[in-house]
Amino acid sequence: MAKILLIEDEASIRRVLNKILTEESKDYEVTEAEDGLAGMEVVKNEDFDLILCDIKMPKMDGVEVLEAVKKIKPEIPVVMISGHGDLDTAVNTMKVGAFDYISKPPDLNRLLNTVRNALDRKELVVENTRLKKKVSKNYEMIGESEEIHNIKEMIEKVAHTDARVLITGPNGTGKELVAHWLHQKSDRSKGPMIEVNCAAIPSELIESELFGHVKGAFTSANKDRAGKFEAANKGTIFLDEIGDMSLSAQAKVLRALQENRISRVGSDKDIKVDVRVVAATNKDLKKEIEENNFREDLYHRLAVILIEVPALKDRKDDIPLLVDYFSEKIAQEQGTNKKEFTDDAIKVLKESEWRGNVRELRNVVERLFILGGKEITDEDVKLFGSRF
Repeated sequence: MAKILLIEDEASIRRVLNKILTEESKDYEVTEAEDGLAGMEVVKNEDFDLILCDIKMPKMDGVEVLEAVKKIKPEIPVVMISGHGDLDTAVNTMKVGAFDYISKPPDLNRLLNTVRNALDRKELVVENTRLKKKVSKNYEMIGESEEIHNIKEMIEKVAHTDARVLITGPNGTGKELVAHWLHQKSDRSKGPMIEVNCAAIPSELIESELFGHVKGAFTSANKDRAGKFEAANKGTIFLDEIGDMSLSAQAKVLRALQENRISRVGSDKDIKVDVRVVAATNKDLKKEIEENNFREDLYHRLAVILIEVPALKDRKDDIPLLVDYFSEKIAQEQGTNKKEFTDDAIKVLKESEWRGNVRELRNVVERLFILGGKEITDEDVKLFGSRF
């Protein structure tokens, strides 16, 4: 049932609006407040799907109510109710964040359409929030080791800046999780996060992938195409495995970092971009520089902040937490109950070197989940695990 708060100082108007809404739908539950102060007390103590608020009221006017609601519960749409002399004010309230306004006396169709649209908008906002939380859960960093605590502290310090970050560490350690945390905790979190796996794109296509191309730039360029840097405008671009990027592409990335401009392949027109760059690699870039495989000037541009993600063998105390997390996640995916691991099973898991790091551990847990018994024992681990 949609909960609607009606804030209006004229009792007759309240009665009319309440009657219209409740007769329109049995799914509307209307709460009345006789002025702005009374309305805000209700808002603080209850959740609503929509607020209808008069502009001119004693004690606290509608504009003040709107501003207060946007501070404490910004997800609630607010529709302003305006008299003939309040129309200019009503229009201006939309700049402050009002969803819409209706005039007195209210037109029936206009009122009901506005209410329905506002409630639909609220539903979308709630769904988007739920999906964002779901996405955030997919990128949780699990662990209580000193190494993980240090990484989380570093993220907290640098996320709200635009400082470029270079994430290093072996394959399978979770470098992409660090990149996602940096984005989600940054001021750019409302913007896009675009991921590029530099190792997965052929060297002859990497420049087109990153910077786009114009029609006719090469044989298969049938139309203009924007690149990843343009797609990431106002957000973050994550250049994974940047150590595998060609030298010519490195030169263009360096220019983009220096000038905040890119040009599409085949074009001499500059395009301004506002992008935060986060890069990751499993390679020793200093060694790559010595072997002339990586530009030293690009390295220094990227490595403003360095975050090293440790191998799993260097944080084995996190294995029980990771196993529990993966077991719960796999159970949810398969629609079954979570399986518990015995202490002896965990002990055997902790004795492995885990050359594939967290990624390998996840695969082993899934294998044990499918092939093991109701409770995973050390015998299950020895029988179905790998590298033990």
